[in-house]
Order: sequence, then structure tokens, then C-alpha cells
Amino acid sequence: MGHQIGSGDETWSALRRVVSDVQATRMQIARLQAKEARLLADATGIVSDREAERRAKGRSAVHDLALREVSSELGAAMRLSDRTVQARMSAASSLVDGFAETHRALAEGAVDQAHAAAIVECGVGIVDPVVRGEYERILLEAAGFETPPRLRAIARVVAARLDPEMAAELRRRAAGERRIRVVDLDDGMARLLADLPAVLAHAIFDRLTQMAEVERAAEADATLDRSAADSSDVVGSGDEPELSTGPTGESRSLDELRADIFADLVLTGAPAAHGECDALAAIRAEVQITVPVLTAAGLGDEPALLAGYGPIDASMARELAAGAPGWDRVMYHPHSGLPLAVDRYRPSAELRRFLRARDERCRFPGCTRTPTRCDVDHTRDHAKGGRTCEANLAHFCPRHHTLKHASAWRVRQRGGGVLEWISPTGRRYVDKPPSTVQFVPSSVFARLLAAEYTGDAPF
Repeated sequence: MGHQIGSGDETWSALRRVVSDVQATRMQIARLQAKEARLLADATGIVSDREAERRAKGRSAVHDLALREVSSELGAAMRLSDRTVQARMSAASSLVDGFAETHRALAEGAVDQAHAAAIVECGVGIVDPVVRGEYERILLEAAGFETPPRLRAIARVVAARLDPEMAAELRRRAAGERRIRVVDLDDGMARLLADLPAVLAHAIFDRLTQMAEVERAAEADATLDRSAADSSDVVGSGDEPELSTGPTGESRSLDELRADIFADLVLTGAPAAHGECDALAAIRAEVQITVPVLTAAGLGDEPALLAGYGPIDASMARELAAGAPGWDRVMYHPHSGLPLAVDRYRPSAELRRFLRARDERCRFPGCTRTPTRCDVDHTRDHAKGGRTCEANLAHFCPRHHTLKHASAWRVRQRGGGVLEWISPTGRRYVDKPPSTVQFVPSSVFARLLAAEYTGDAPF
């Protein structure tokens, strides 16, 4: 039976009850997921016991026979394949044994399974228990207000900053697995998958988007010209002029244009089938990379960050920085990680660059759209006296920009780049700048270094 929603105050009251019930239900689900993880981790222990029993009886061992026995039994009960059960047992063991605080938070309903998976998968390579504990503390704090995808991006950055050598080794291994795959689909289609270094993948997508937007504008102009020409002819009663926007006589979405231009670029070396080739070929991809000054100089190992993704290879960052037409010097607060200033000549451009460095994405909770696809919006309307300054500006994608102005949602700046969104039901959601969430204070490194030499845990 569904809820009957009225109007006015009754609407928000009904929504408030639904949201509260959903939150309570999700907490119950999280507790059960934590219990299941504990049981699957216990099953991993049973596998070890079975292996010991077989060795004690002197039986010739198939190396994973005990695992097959246990996972097959569980798989039959859960109506899953034994390989799927094995993967879940492995993940559960990593969570319960390697990330006890995360498992405890899941059992309390403070995080859900997707948050826990992001924390474990991005931090499983950290071997030092002291470093892993600090990593877990930072991520559990962030999990209180971030969505799982955004938490995963933060986790990659925090892990790379706390253990740069581990992160660099993982990137080297991953780069050795770059490849192109084709997956056959129905209806005469196939999917081309490319595993590439993140900078190249994001740059390719950005350039394709820019080209598609140019072509879409050209197609729209062609439609208007054709419509004007057709309307000048004498048409009979009830006749309509035929309209088309693309070279094939049909309108194409931005996704379709990206796909078509991509095929042209790969197959012909140039987007020859898409309008003015020279105009499109002149477009260059744009990515935002933050390179610590010591890393740029080759004197440090703190990771470079690709906005919207996370850590990238330092050597690639230095190569890109060397060929960049201009640099923005971003100064961060040494204790909070918040950008303090971005200096360049023109003040208006400087402020926009500062906001891009601070926000990195749309500032509505859960949204990941990059600043280049967002609007810079005044929190307090300029027409009502709102200042054009960093304390009154933030990036919103068109969808959430409209939500702010045309719905009952409200937003206010709490200082330090922190936004507080107030929902129609009165709930408050805090959105912090990514750099402050994923920031690891320098004092942490000093304590970790001291622990390494003394053997004492600083936390």
C-alpha cells in the first residue's frame, strides 16, 4: 500500500515520514550486511580448518579443494555460483579482518555496504596497520556525508597520500594492463572498451565533447537555414516543411555525436565527416591537474591529482605541466587543505580558477559533474546584494542550479567553502570541498615516521 500525499504542509510531512522510514530501513539492511560479512569471514576460517584436517590425514591435496567444498555448500544455499561466493568470502575477510572499524560502522548502520566496499578496495594495498588505521579514520569521517562514488574518489587520494609508494606501484601494474576490448551487443551494435591511463581517458572524452558541441551548434544553424528556405516556398494547405539537423537528415544527441566523431577520428585520423574539419581538429582537450610543487620539481612523491578522478602518475603530471600553456598557482591551507588563493593576472579569471580548484565538481550532495560542465552561481542572488566572491559562489550543474532556484531546496554558505543544503522537509546536508575531505595533515606523516622508528603506534 503506497502513501497518499496531499498538498502544502501535508506533502512535506508525508515526505518526512518516508525519508525517516527509508533511513531506518537502510540502517537495518547495513546491520544485516555486516552480519553476513562476519559469517562469510567465518566460512574462510572453516576453509583453513578443512585444509589442516586434510593435511593431517595425509591426503593428496588439490590446492583449493577445501575452498571448493565450502563455497559450493554456501553457493547452493544462497543460489549463487561457487565462484561468486568465493569472491564474497574474500571481500568479507578483508573487511572483517583488515578493516575492523569499517565493519563496526557497518554493523551500527552508520555506513552502508557500498561505502564499506569503497574503503576496503581502495585501502587494501596499505600494509602498515598504523597507516591503514589513519586511512580508515579519515574515510569513515567522510562516509558520514559523502556518496559511495565520491567516497571512492576521496579514498584513492587519501591512500595515495598516506602510502605514495604503494599507490605508485599499483599504478605501474595497472598501466601494464591497458587494453582495448570489444563486447558484442544486440541489434547490430558492439561496445568498444578502452582501459587507459586516467588522464588520457578524461582528455579523450573532453575533446570528443567539445567537438560534439561544435557540431551540434552547426547542425542547429543548418536546421534554421533550411527552415527559413522552406518557409519561403509556396506550400499547400496542411503541408509542413521537412526539417533535418544532421548530415544524414536526422538529429543527433550529444552522445551520438561523441560516438560518431570518435569512430571518424580512429578510422580516418580526422573527424572528416563532421563539419569543418579544421575547426574541429583545432580543439584541444582540457583536464585539470593539481601537482604539488615538490613533485613538479622531482623532489617529492606526493601524488598529482586529476580533478574528477584522483591520483595519477607523477612523471605524466610533470610532462603535462612542462607543456602547459599556463599554470595556476594554488595555495592551500596547511591544516585544512582548503584552497586559499589562485593567483594570475586578471581578477575575474582568477576567481573562476579558484572556484574550480576548490569545488572540482557540482556542489550538490552526491553530484560528480565536473566544473567545466557547471554554472558558477551566486548563493545569495546578486540582484539582492550578494557579492561576487568565493564566499558567495559555487559550481552547480544545470540540473541542481535549477533545483536551487525553482524548488523548495535552499542552500547557504557556512564558510571555508562548506555548503549547507536544506531540503523541503527541513533536513540539512553538508557538502565540503573535496580537498578538505581528502586532506592528510603533515603532522600525520611526522607521527607515522616516529612510529616507524620507535615501534609505537601514534594513534
